Amino acid sequence: MDTLKEKQKSEGLIELYESFGDLFNFFCTNTTIHGTVRLVCSSHNQLKTAFWSLLFLATFGMLYWQIALLFDKYWNYPVIMKIMVPSEPKMFPSITLCDMNPHRSPLVKRYLEELDEFAQENIYSLYKLNITEKQAGGHSGPAPSPSFDRLFHLDRNISLEKLDRNAINEVGFRLCNSTDGDCFYRTHSSGVAAIQEWYQFHFINIMALLPPQNEESHEDHDGNFILSCSYNGEPCQEHNYNISHHSIYGSCYTFNIWEKNNWRAKRPGHIHEISLFLKAEQNNHLPLLSTEAGIKVMIHAQKQVPFLEHQGFSIRPGTETTIRVREDEVKQLGSPYGHCKDVQLLYDNVYSAQACLHSCFQKLMVQTCGCGYYFYPLPDGAQYCNYNQHPAWGHCFYKLYQNRESHRPSCFSLCPKPCRGSLYHLSTGVAKWPSSKSEDLILSLLGKDSSRNWRNSSAKVHIFYQRLNYSYVEEKPMYPVKDLLFDMGRLWGLWFGSSVLSVVEILELLLDATALTFVLGYRRFFGSRPKPQQDLERE
Repeated sequence: MDTLKEKQKSEGLIELYESFGDLFNFFCTNTTIHGTVRLVCSSHNQLKTAFWSLLFLATFGMLYWQIALLFDKYWNYPVIMKIMVPSEPKMFPSITLCDMNPHRSPLVKRYLEELDEFAQENIYSLYKLNITEKQAGGHSGPAPSPSFDRLFHLDRNISLEKLDRNAINEVGFRLCNSTDGDCFYRTHSSGVAAIQEWYQFHFINIMALLPPQNEESHEDHDGNFILSCSYNGEPCQEHNYNISHHSIYGSCYTFNIWEKNNWRAKRPGHIHEISLFLKAEQNNHLPLLSTEAGIKVMIHAQKQVPFLEHQGFSIRPGTETTIRVREDEVKQLGSPYGHCKDVQLLYDNVYSAQACLHSCFQKLMVQTCGCGYYFYPLPDGAQYCNYNQHPAWGHCFYKLYQNRESHRPSCFSLCPKPCRGSLYHLSTGVAKWPSSKSEDLILSLLGKDSSRNWRNSSAKVHIFYQRLNYSYVEEKPMYPVKDLLFDMGRLWGLWFGSSVLSVVEILELLLDATALTFVLGYRRFFGSRPKPQQDLERE
């Protein structure tokens, strides 16, 4: 009876082993891992025990060496490119066209005229060349507001200079820091390039005075740029395009900027095309800012900022240009498989690497120079640079631009490629338009006088899909998690003939061994201590 009570007393919710030997013998006898039972049943033969022990350890080592190789392969995150060539109706890309006629705001027109006069003085001092007021772009205009007069005056200390360096004549201008202790020379071997950059530098300081919303309220040439527009034979509507202004290329029209236009090509070729009849104005032209005359065009994705100075191409007046479009879609994996991601930009548009570079440089410009570059959007609370309020900004800008790759982290490392996007491949064909035989007829039908000047400022453009089948390139993980688990299971089965539950058995063994260590340590520490005197008296 006493033995039964003691047995019941010793049994509880958690049964612990008396020694590590009992724990090991129980595990080896009852586990589903192959080979472990040989360690127990051959205990009477030390040679066999040693053999199976070495074999078990070698097998265990080989297993985890191969599992480590699997994890190394997985952590390299290899990818494969999956290429498909589907054919389906395609949404037309956005099309941005600019008339390459820089805008003269009435608010700063007088300052631009003063700049034109200053440019004439500099050109005459260097080349003894007199340019007419028409060539320089001078026009009379209303006086600017008194607030602008208080904010701006033309810095005549920044003038064109001719330098003789290493027997090479260079033309440029000098910019110094606030203490005049460090000066930066911006020079060119071409006088035309030097004059353009010098003029543009002063132009930036003038245009920086304008409030940001002024750029959206310009006149669009009274509708004389887009003389006619049609898509799929139907005339374009006002909601099909958006008007903006580019400081170098003038008035810009972006067609099909919104998905709701539903300009979807169901067939390739001229059947579903955008046809445009354009007239490139030269009124109020700034010839020292831009020496080109014609139309700037860029084909880009919807809601993407068009960077015409980097990716646009020019259309010559007096021609009929056919633009054939082919599109490829690319989808790439982000972290940890690649370095693509979409980061926050200063532009309120979809991500692109070029927009990211401009945003990154502008933030760096504001942090370093205290003001922003005129051609890029501003962060909150910043203002554009001009040399009346920020006298040394030009020196700071050119130094920063020259050393932009030396900054760590640089903008190139902070601006990865986009995770998804479209690549547009263009092929063009150009023909003289109108022909000499049909010129009089076309001009009379349009109600225009037959003149060479009118013909040299107009152009026709046709844009359509060359084909509707396109390449869709998608990155996929070469070694996903499911393949890693599958290969680990195969290795466990190969070396031990076990399963996932066998792994749980090993974890149970480790937990039991840990608990037994604490129990034996507790018994050894507290069990050997003498009992207090009060406990002895009670006994």
